[in-house]
Amino acid sequence: MIGMQVDVRAIIHEGAELTDKALESLIPTPAVVPASIHGAMRHSVFAGGKRLRPVLAYQAAVAVAGSIPAGISHLGAALEMLHTYSLIHDDLPALDNDDLRRGKPTCHVAFGEAIAILAGDALQTQAYEVLAGLACPPAATVEIIRLIAQATGTVDGMIGGQVLDIEGEHQKPTPELVQAIHRAKTGALIRVAVVTGGIFAGATADQVARLDTFGRKAGLAFQIVDDILDITQDSAQLGKTAGKDLTADKATWPAVFGLEQSIQDAARLIEEAFAALEPFGDKADGLKAVARFLVERKN
Repeated sequence: MIGMQVDVRAIIHEGAELTDKALESLIPTPAVVPASIHGAMRHSVFAGGKRLRPVLAYQAAVAVAGSIPAGISHLGAALEMLHTYSLIHDDLPALDNDDLRRGKPTCHVAFGEAIAILAGDALQTQAYEVLAGLACPPAATVEIIRLIAQATGTVDGMIGGQVLDIEGEHQKPTPELVQAIHRAKTGALIRVAVVTGGIFAGATADQVARLDTFGRKAGLAFQIVDDILDITQDSAQLGKTAGKDLTADKATWPAVFGLEQSIQDAARLIEEAFAALEPFGDKADGLKAVARFLVERKN
């Protein structure tokens, strides 16, 4: 159970502020040449995201160390750069062809396809530049970079999940396919945010394993809820085009298991995720609260 003293909205707000401050200092302004690419990067990065991946990293660090470690905001900023890069590319006409993200025009709508592609590329490369300078022991820095590169790659990573998602359109979805897509496309970056937050804070091997289990289950629950929201909320509520999964005939959890089972599965996964955190005691209350927020959100 989560202690009543935990204010999840305050946790998310404070984590978002910490991340935004780091992003503001790290991403060049349009005053720096070439102006167009920097304007495009900032357009998407500062479009109003909740910064959930950085917040998960910070709260995983709290579960290990008892407080948010100095310098971890650069890890959070790098995670957000990678997440935003994936959204810019995901919205492109060649992929999901969406013109709305977080209630605002998508990057390619505002800046054109060429600049949007390059803005995603630039955010990805800058993320690794930031990660290379993290204020933690060199061995931890190398491990963080390795894990994040793996989580964004082609084998059980974000890019591989995106490919499976594209190739799975207009095919009869199977439980195996939809689970593979969700664990890779969305779940991998959520999982690695939790794990690297713990590593930054000095987690032991056992703690890392427990954070990994938590992240895997919470990440899958997050994407199941995303599937549910796509068919139960409208575009104004979501801040992006609703019903896209159904229109594109994508492999989603509700398409395989139905809406009611999907709701039950998300709730069950969060409870299983919480069980992995038991040895952390009340230091993990913030992490649990954020995970609960992931499955109870409406956008």
